[in-house]
Amino acid sequence: MTYSVLVVDDEAVIRARLKGYFEKEGYRVVEAADGEQMWYEFNRQHIDLIMLDINLPGVDGLSLTRELRSRSHVGIILVSGRDESIDKIVGLEMGADDYVTKPFELRELLVRVKNLLWRISLVKQAELAVAEELSQPDDVISFEGYQLELNSRKLRHGDALIKLTKAEFELLAAFALHPQQVLSRERLMQQTSHRNLDVNDRTIDVIIRRLRNKLDTELFVTIHGEGYLFAAKVDD
Repeated sequence: MTYSVLVVDDEAVIRARLKGYFEKEGYRVVEAADGEQMWYEFNRQHIDLIMLDINLPGVDGLSLTRELRSRSHVGIILVSGRDESIDKIVGLEMGADDYVTKPFELRELLVRVKNLLWRISLVKQAELAVAEELSQPDDVISFEGYQLELNSRKLRHGDALIKLTKAEFELLAAFALHPQQVLSRERLMQQTSHRNLDVNDRTIDVIIRRLRNKLDTELFVTIHGEGYLFAAKVDD
């Protein structure tokens, strides 16, 4: 299988360098100099992974990441000339899968690309497993005044509908299906279709923080050194 990589960078030399290297490694490489060209290429063909520079003319890479993630599950590796942790944190929270700084080693970047594409393939398998589990006949789980509708992917509290992102819904469903159990970050990641299996990037922590803001914060108990416990009593 030949993977398609879209390189988005306003420096032609960098684009040419990446294109030449990854084509030798068997990838199909498409180039774009800014956000407008990126969307043009992205919308007209299948793209498996995007290498996206943060400092682009016009719309910056972080904003493009957020919009890409709202539309697609494409792999995103952010590239930046600044080695600052806040940029990495913001980029990952926007939906990026990985983050590298210039100057980068091409061999290291190749490994990151291979690992991300491998994780994406695992996600597809996880999505099938999650869909199968959530499609059981009894599609409503009730707990502490909340109703989680598995098939329609909705959460209600009384008459109010609480909006959840795909990742938030899947994580909450994993908790509701395993109440009063300590679940590690790795197990939680396996229960969702989110592709990033590196628990060190604190992806699970970010999603749980968002769930705490939307639901009763006491429902999600942190078990230090082990993971999280869903403290709600689920109705039979």
